[in-house]
Amino acid sequence: MIKMRRLSSMSAEERALVMRRSEQDIADLLPLAQQVVAAIRERGDDAVVEYARKFDAPEFTAANLRVTAEQFKAAREAVPADVIAAIELAHDNIREFHEHQMPEPMWFTEVKPGIMAGEKVTPVTSVGLYVPRGKGAFPSVMLMLSVPAIVAGVKRVVVVTPPAPDGKPDPAALVAAEVAGVSEVYAVGGMQAIAALAYGTATLPRVDKVVGPGSSYVSAAKRLLYGTFDVGLPAGPSESIILADEHADPRLVALDLLVEAEHGPDSAALVVTHSEQVANAVLELLPGYIAELPEWRRAFVTKVLGSYGGVMLTNSLAESIAFTNEYAPEHLELLTAEPFVTLNRIENAGEILLGPMTPIPAANYALGLNAILPTGGFARTYSSVSVWDFLKRSGIGYLSRDGYDALREAVATLADYEDFPAHAMAIRKRNEIMGF
Repeated sequence: MIKMRRLSSMSAEERALVMRRSEQDIADLLPLAQQVVAAIRERGDDAVVEYARKFDAPEFTAANLRVTAEQFKAAREAVPADVIAAIELAHDNIREFHEHQMPEPMWFTEVKPGIMAGEKVTPVTSVGLYVPRGKGAFPSVMLMLSVPAIVAGVKRVVVVTPPAPDGKPDPAALVAAEVAGVSEVYAVGGMQAIAALAYGTATLPRVDKVVGPGSSYVSAAKRLLYGTFDVGLPAGPSESIILADEHADPRLVALDLLVEAEHGPDSAALVVTHSEQVANAVLELLPGYIAELPEWRRAFVTKVLGSYGGVMLTNSLAESIAFTNEYAPEHLELLTAEPFVTLNRIENAGEILLGPMTPIPAANYALGLNAILPTGGFARTYSSVSVWDFLKRSGIGYLSRDGYDALREAVATLADYEDFPAHAMAIRKRNEIMGF
């Protein structure tokens, strides 16, 4: 049953459900996350193997954890040539985009004569990249995470990715890692992977930060481990809004609605439109398109469009835009008569794709934009993954004698006012020591 909602007549509870997406799923999983995290912290590799057997691969052993050079070689031999070519094309576009994001490694400005201030930009020392798998395979996510980390110059880039039931990682993901320049890959996923990255095990040393999207299970573990290490941007279950006006082709609207809906049952996918004609046409078209999907993807789509997703009917384009800004979607597609005009009114979205020739899949794979985006409304304050997720800034200051003289009285005065005597003493005694 595909949900059809009219925004103006929704109750507060209905609106809250739409806005929260899978938030309740994450909250419900926190007790399990506490159990898994505690086990990994106490028992390391043994607990990782135990949970890998329970959740992913029944015959998993410690020998499966670190991906070997032989597995990388076998992966390249197993992946079809056209898939490898597509990975390489996508890699080149993604790298080109992210190279343009790189800042100057250092800059200074003269605030006033003798007063110099600036920044030095350096990469994070070690980063873990979480590449999900579920029932699918995501070499594209491997590229979206690995490329900016490599471009940023991270010294140690680690990938964790769930194994298949046979205990092995996805071959195409390994090819993508190799193309991007990453060789340290571990076949472990879910809560146990996040905990292992946070605390370290005998096989998998801890890292400073984890970046990457995941299921509600992964999001629950990240929430629990916030403060133990940097859990990166909130990238949870997939979500999208297709914002359409009366000029949109309902066939394209319906097709693009299914894109993020097929990721999993905890995804969210909405058409937001003020056109009742477009809304009704989309509802008529969807069953036929859904019928063309494999059965297991149909199950995902049906669940999504009957819960967090579906069609949202508004009273005007302005109301559609206002709702979209409040929702702050991960992916936003503008199928309006003048998308560049509509763009000027969009404030909150992980990515904004303009017009019928720029569907979400193009950006997910090969346009060059990073497709790892904030979810759950966090696009109000977070941005897509970029080189900045793997860089940090250190402020740099320098005072000449003239610069110091210009500041010393004001600094001591403020230190006195805030009742920090050591601050003031560091200035006044410095004057004596240095003979000023």
